[in-house]
Amino acid sequence: MFKSVFAKYLLTFMIIVVVSFLILMIITVSMINNYAASAKEETLGTVAQSASAFLSGRADNVLGVDFEDSIRADEEGVGRLLRSLVRMDDDISILLVHYSGDVLYMIEGNGAMKESDLFIPRDVLDAIEESESLVAIGDVDGVWASSHRYAAVPVLTADEHVCGLVLACSSSATQDDLMSDMIRTILIVSLWVMLAALIAVYIVTERVSSPLKEMSKVTKEFAAGNFESRVPVRGRDEVAQLAVAVNDMADAISRVEVMRNTFVANVSHDLRTPMTTISGFIDNILSGAIPPERHKHYLELIHTEVKRLARLVTSLLDISRIQAGDRKFEKRPFDICEMARRILFSFENKIDTKNLDVSFECDKERMVALADHDAIYQILYNICDNAVKFAREGGELRVTLSTVKGNKVCVAVYNEGEGIAAADLPYVFERFYKGDKSRGLDKSGAGLGMFIAKTIIDAHNEQIWGESEQGKYCEFHFTLTLKED
Repeated sequence: MFKSVFAKYLLTFMIIVVVSFLILMIITVSMINNYAASAKEETLGTVAQSASAFLSGRADNVLGVDFEDSIRADEEGVGRLLRSLVRMDDDISILLVHYSGDVLYMIEGNGAMKESDLFIPRDVLDAIEESESLVAIGDVDGVWASSHRYAAVPVLTADEHVCGLVLACSSSATQDDLMSDMIRTILIVSLWVMLAALIAVYIVTERVSSPLKEMSKVTKEFAAGNFESRVPVRGRDEVAQLAVAVNDMADAISRVEVMRNTFVANVSHDLRTPMTTISGFIDNILSGAIPPERHKHYLELIHTEVKRLARLVTSLLDISRIQAGDRKFEKRPFDICEMARRILFSFENKIDTKNLDVSFECDKERMVALADHDAIYQILYNICDNAVKFAREGGELRVTLSTVKGNKVCVAVYNEGEGIAAADLPYVFERFYKGDKSRGLDKSGAGLGMFIAKTIIDAHNEQIWGESEQGKYCEFHFTLTLKED
């Protein structure tokens, strides 16, 4: 039921709001109830004490009849006093009680003083008599239909004997009504606040969940093969950053997919072309269409195409082995300067054909690197091959080996030529990248060399990078750790 983000946010927020208002209501009602009770008790005590002070000393002995007679003797004055006291709170009633428990007179909020046949239970009287305080506070049940709070003060004769009581009473119904009104008000306010919170949560959650739904939709479209779909980016918050990350991932996937398709097309072409050439030459030799004196020439062409196929298959196998973790690199010391010289000499014919201006610079005569000899040879040979292949006629070709950071050597291969576009430079080390998309210059490469080079260098915990300015030059660098002396 609560699987969506919206439902979870809404449920959590509403629980917090409800619990908060319940706690607030309990605390508020309790505080106001205590304050109202305290204020009422103080008023009752004041009224009872004022009435007791007025009546005390009017009776001459402990006989209740004298207390009653004393009230009747000045009934008008007593009534006037009691009415003035009742006006302090319309909810207060004053009872003049005989010591036996009979209520002699009572005056209610309307100000009318009348005789009464009410009776105060003996246990209530005993409790009042035993009270240590001047004003006894308690509840009277059974005298009225509802519970009453009272303040009782004894009426004393001239010789300090108790001849009666003054009870200032107030019904608890008024306080209950106040609490009911307060609770009702808090509940109404709570409902309005929860409604406002619901709207706010809906808006906020919708702003959060809507981009997530769009991301889910885009990822499903990716899974279905639609690599053009993107997530709209709104704002700069964490959700927007996630949307940007998803779009970056989509761009990377799209780019890899394009390069993969290009790679498959290139490999298919590179496999089909030499195989077609080899098959055609062999068929012509077998059929006699090529005379015997020309067999050697065409066999050399077949040999060249076979070597081209072998290089392609070797590159594919290298990728498979590297990705599977089967190719292990054994670090041994070797002279990187001597390796660079030999590789450069191996391109002598191609260099002469393009009339390149070659320079070789090395900080020391001998620099011993600690790495896998065959893997580094493969990298440097491939970089030099590309440098010669893409160098312009009569341009400069430079190989430089320099010491960096004390214990490392940086190998750099520079050539003047068309170079690499700035937009393509960040992707030259990706597995499916092939710079010469027109196949105008690179007719024999499979577009795997730089990816293999990057993978090997990463396995050595070293760095490889390229620099280029299109139409002017291209230079590739990689570092190796030198053997300590």
